[in-house]
Amino acid sequence: MTEAAAYELAQVNIARLKAPLDSPRLKDFVEALDPVNAVADAADGFVWRLKSDSGNATDVPVFGDDWLIVNMSTWRDTHALTAFMYQGQHRELLARRREWFERLSEAVTALWWVRAGHRPTVREAEERLLHLRAHGPTEYAFTLRTSFPAGLAQPVSV
Repeated sequence: MTEAAAYELAQVNIARLKAPLDSPRLKDFVEALDPVNAVADAADGFVWRLKSDSGNATDVPVFGDDWLIVNMSTWRDTHALTAFMYQGQHRELLARRREWFERLSEAVTALWWVRAGHRPTVREAEERLLHLRAHGPTEYAFTLRTSFPAGLAQPVSV
C-alpha cells in the first residue's frame, strides 16, 4: 500500500437551516437528498458518508444546535471530492444553497486526512472545524483552496 493509499480524505460541511426541514421552503432540498446521496455513493473515489437510520444525516446533532445540519464523508483524495462537488445535481444544489441555508461568517467546511478505514465522528469533525476557525488551514484541518498532502495527518484528541 502506498503512503497516499494509507489515507482517505475526510470532509465535514455544516449548514444552518433557514426553515424547518419539513417546511415548503426546503421541499426541493429535502427531495434532492436521496438522489444526490445516491450519486455520491456511486462516485469514483467515494468511500463512506455519515448517515442515520433515515439514510442521511439531517437528524444527526452537531454543535448542539437544532438548526444546524451536518454532511460528513470520506473520499480517496481531493480530486475525487472536487469532481463530485462541482458536477451534476450536486452542483445545481450548491447554486441554490442560499435559498435554504443562512450565510455563516465562520468556516463551515473542513477537510483532513484519516487513516484508511477510519470513520470520523461528529465530535472529531466539530474539533476540526473549530481548529480551522481558530488557526486557519493547517495539516490538521484545511480547505480545498489550501490543502495539505496525505501523510501529515495528526491524531485527534477526543
